[in-house]
Amino acid sequence: MAKSVKSPKMNLIRSVFGHLNAIIEVTKEVVMPSTITIHYPRERRKLPDNFRGLILFDKNACINCFRCSHICPANAIQMYIRENKYYPGIDYTKCILCHFCVDSCPTSALKPSKIHDVVFKSLDNMVVKPEDMINEPKVLREDYITVEYDFDEDLIMRRSKVKEKLVVEIDKPVRPDFVAGAANPENCIACRFCVNSCPQNAISFKLEDQQTMVFSIDIDKCTGCLICIRKCPTETLKAFRRDKIELEGNYERR
Repeated sequence: MAKSVKSPKMNLIRSVFGHLNAIIEVTKEVVMPSTITIHYPRERRKLPDNFRGLILFDKNACINCFRCSHICPANAIQMYIRENKYYPGIDYTKCILCHFCVDSCPTSALKPSKIHDVVFKSLDNMVVKPEDMINEPKVLREDYITVEYDFDEDLIMRRSKVKEKLVVEIDKPVRPDFVAGAANPENCIACRFCVNSCPQNAISFKLEDQQTMVFSIDIDKCTGCLICIRKCPTETLKAFRRDKIELEGNYERR
């Protein structure tokens, strides 16, 4: 035979204290919330300056050295011809945002940013050309509060009514203005690797007396990318500072 369940007896004092504690907790959360949730997109977390976000490009600083495309582990960087020069573009369907290209760029032509919430309309749009990397993309921002976590003692969230800059201002490395020159012309074997690898067509050659091949380096065209030096198998070429070079830029192979 089933027994009916009796309703519990209400303790008035216990009930009053229970409701009072609930009201106190709600009031504390209203005055000083203990939640660690960021109310995105109205709030945005403060990110470190070395955050690996969308990559921007400074065309004027690029020396066309191809180093970014060579070092990319995902083969996401392709060089495009613009104004008779080669500039990098990024395929974000392949990019893993390792920023090896940014770290290896000798002139800081590739710049990091804190832009990570990017939406592309199609896979084709994810192939970003050099001209599309120059300017900061248009970002619709709804945030008016920046949130920063403090882990010194207990986890504390600090909110400030400021908009964080998403483009990082970095100091450009101090790099001497290099040009390529023939330090050991007697080593030249006329392989023409330097001629074929120069992205600026700064190295040329001509045949004289049917037996002498004369190579010339136009230091006005040379950007100091030093690709020819890396390609030279006999260490004929060497990097010289432009303000100290005293060579004519010619070397010959008989």
